Amino acid sequence: MDNRPDQGPHPRQPGVAAAPVRRDEMVDRERAVPASLAEYADQLRAFADERDWHPFHTPKNLAMALAGEAGELLAEFQWLTPEESAQVMADPVAGARVRAEMADVLSYLVRLADVLGIDLLAAASEKMVEVARRYPVPTDRVWTDPVPTDPASTDPSVTDG
Repeated sequence: MDNRPDQGPHPRQPGVAAAPVRRDEMVDRERAVPASLAEYADQLRAFADERDWHPFHTPKNLAMALAGEAGELLAEFQWLTPEESAQVMADPVAGARVRAEMADVLSYLVRLADVLGIDLLAAASEKMVEVARRYPVPTDRVWTDPVPTDPASTDPSVTDG
């Protein structure tokens, strides 16, 4: 894989014009839901190729765009209560905004990973193994809530009397 930092791992050859995209191909591509992150990365790469965006898709620029989009997603939840945030998708307007921001975050993350040559699913799987080692499943847990609200509920030596 060619990982030239100026154009990422999948640059078009300099001086070679992108093949024109027929309208029916574009419509088909717009409707097709990719079957994997790799397939989506291919679609994003082709999209960038068609627009000659590789000079702008540097790791720094993509990471900054990703952070901006994550901020826009966060803004959708900023003043909601925990209960409201859990129901945000029940509101068609707010739900559409959340869905769109999540799509932007995913797109920039997948594009950044593609430019850097990172297999996101492999990286996430490796990270999960690392986190599981650091935080093993407790075998002596007494409560079912993630955070105990009553100290007596976690200490069997504390009694009511």
